Amino acid sequence: MSKVDKKWRKKAEEELRGESIDSLNWDTLEGIQVKPLYTSQDLLELEHLDNLPGFLPFLRGPKATMYSKRPWTIRQYSGFSTAEESNKFYRDNLAAGQTGLSVAFDLATHRGYDSDHPRVPGDVGKAGVAIDSIEDMKILFDQIPLDQMSVSMTMNGAVIPIMAMFIVAAEEQGVDKNDLKGTLQNDILKEFMVRNTYIYPPDHSMRIVADIIAYCSNHLPQFNSVSISGYHMLEAGATCTQELAYTIADGLEYVRAAKNQGLDVDSFAPRLSFFFGIGMNFFMEIAKLRAARFLWSELIEQEFKPKDPRSQMLRTHCQTSGVSLTSQDPYNNIIRTTIEAMAAVLGGTQSLHTNSFDEALALPTPFSAEIARSTQLVLREESGLTKVVDPLAGSYYIESLTGSIINEARKLIAEVEELGGMTKAVQAGVPKLRIEESAAIRQARIEKKEEIVVGVNDYFSSKEQDVDIRSIDNEDVRNQQITKLESIKKSRDETVCQKTLENIESVAKNGGNLLEAAIEAAKARATVGEISEAMENVFGRHQAVSQSISGVYRKEYEGEDEFMDVEKQIEQFLKTNGRRPRILVAKLGQDGHDRGAKVIATAFADLGFDVDIGPLFQTPEEAAKQAIENDVHILGVSTQAAAHKTLVPMLIDSLKEENADNILVVCGGIIPDNDIPELESMGVGAVFGPGTNISKAALKVLDLIQ
Repeated sequence: MSKVDKKWRKKAEEELRGESIDSLNWDTLEGIQVKPLYTSQDLLELEHLDNLPGFLPFLRGPKATMYSKRPWTIRQYSGFSTAEESNKFYRDNLAAGQTGLSVAFDLATHRGYDSDHPRVPGDVGKAGVAIDSIEDMKILFDQIPLDQMSVSMTMNGAVIPIMAMFIVAAEEQGVDKNDLKGTLQNDILKEFMVRNTYIYPPDHSMRIVADIIAYCSNHLPQFNSVSISGYHMLEAGATCTQELAYTIADGLEYVRAAKNQGLDVDSFAPRLSFFFGIGMNFFMEIAKLRAARFLWSELIEQEFKPKDPRSQMLRTHCQTSGVSLTSQDPYNNIIRTTIEAMAAVLGGTQSLHTNSFDEALALPTPFSAEIARSTQLVLREESGLTKVVDPLAGSYYIESLTGSIINEARKLIAEVEELGGMTKAVQAGVPKLRIEESAAIRQARIEKKEEIVVGVNDYFSSKEQDVDIRSIDNEDVRNQQITKLESIKKSRDETVCQKTLENIESVAKNGGNLLEAAIEAAKARATVGEISEAMENVFGRHQAVSQSISGVYRKEYEGEDEFMDVEKQIEQFLKTNGRRPRILVAKLGQDGHDRGAKVIATAFADLGFDVDIGPLFQTPEEAAKQAIENDVHILGVSTQAAAHKTLVPMLIDSLKEENADNILVVCGGIIPDNDIPELESMGVGAVFGPGTNISKAALKVLDLIQ
């Protein structure tokens, strides 16, 4: 212990009046112990110090001048309803100061279904824009010069038809492929871990990723063919170190896949990009981005020995957290987003999307999107953050935290490598279970007030806040899309179109580049669903097996009054009815965001319920059938994608048709307050919004089925 440490401890002990100084230590969810004081002694054994921005290992930033030369790109991840509506929104945002486009597609498109498919009636145009054909894609980018505008597309499942249609739309706009700028997410491994908008099994999906990398390396020199994404892991409950480690491990797997196609690492690695989420642990998030650049540079150099330093350069887009936003006191979310945006900037992001304050309630309105965009403009123009490169470098705390994150992430990456790499780790389900365990622990911490969320578990507002929200007429959008689909199929040369689809099947079966084949199909006016189905005929459609962890919630919560109260009521229910209360937790439609569903399933099982978990992507009819066959008392619908007004009534009708309306239907997730009376009038017993205390929800459900 240094003289400085001894001096401080003596002073601190006087102020604490006998309380242990160790009581001031804080254990983060990542398992990193944070001390109340850091000094120069904490830097003595760190390996990453004395780096310069723009030089290997790029810890302080990929560019020497960073924002002092060029600020980060301001993006808004947006898309909703039809291509016409989204195009107008994009053009308005660009006129107001946005500097890049980030396209959100609806869940039907993500999963490779056309808007007229019977499995997607509640998903069309809801959580993004509906794209069925090249004509939709052309409308989406109408009057937006694709040779000048950087376009980011969050697409992983139907990545082949969407990328093909983007290339053809640019070509028919008169733009050469060489001039296209932007990023395709094309990160399928994280879909199997957390977000679940996959289509094909992992091995075939990795082949698709490699085909796209190869095509872009040869034909789109300015386009980033993969955006390796940790964002959705963070949203699903991953800790910062889990997000970092699994994202880096995903990236290594993609590099290996491209190398297996015969590509030289320096021919494509400089165009790889990353995508991280930014949560509310301010300093941890800053350190995470710095650690990410160090680790990527180190691991790429160790395994692939690139000659071009840019192959070791981690460039990243960041997005502020959605799961940190609350439906309670939603205007507080503006503050949260600002804090997270500052962390992303101080961590050195290359582009940034700020979430809107109303996204815990519904899709963002133009008003809330403008505030989110202006948040970035204020940071860029008024705060002085762009004046100095890596301004927190040398901070005892930041540098120590960066070192701790590097060490913890290395352990998780080593575990993945021991399993044979990320594809095998994903198939074994290890990262997914680790993340779900972290999500359950955090939920319990919040409910126990070990972690305070203002307005949710403390510091409650005394006033109801009325917030205008965006509502999409899903039925109208779907009807418009079906009309356009009918029109394009009538006007195209059907013989030519079918030949291109047959060629895709042949390439999928016998080898060749799938993106190249899909571009010809897009030109022939084949649809997203048709191109996806052509590959599905060869690859099949992946069916995940739902698993849940057990004991985590009980370990964190056992002994608490409400937890014990639930247990007592369940024992009484058992005595009265001869069995425990049984609940089916269901996800309807194409919404794969299952964090909430998994947390509920885990917690209710630990509380003493018998819990069944429905498979992802159920239709209302399938969920009703499973509930009846399993003889459940409660059917809990978890919804995050705004399809509840379409799918929940269909579910209730299905139960009534089978004379099973005695089954209690409850809903949880992102459901605007204005929609709750309508759902209740249809027969929904209770609606639980984001941040609901699970023990209280369990007591309410038990009361309803007594």
